[in-house]
Amino acid sequence: MSGESSKHAWEQRVSEAGSRIEEEVRRVVNYINSEVVPEVRTNGSDALRAAAKELQKLADYMDSRRSSAPPPRPPEDAPKP
Repeated sequence: MSGESSKHAWEQRVSEAGSRIEEEVRRVVNYINSEVVPEVRTNGSDALRAAAKELQKLADYMDSRRSSAPPPRPPEDAPKP
């Protein structure tokens, strides 16, 4: 009977842990919905504008490098036309 009672105790601990995990997940979801989502909605457009400016700078840099760089050489083992 000792084995059965230890099995029952183990199952009880797993069940309690599952309940605690469910409660913590609910708390995290509530926090995200009440704190994070409104902040993202408020500042999301500002973040997108800042990212767009940085992407524009990167695109300008890539264009300037492409126009000033010599054309790439084909690899030595490339077939000759």
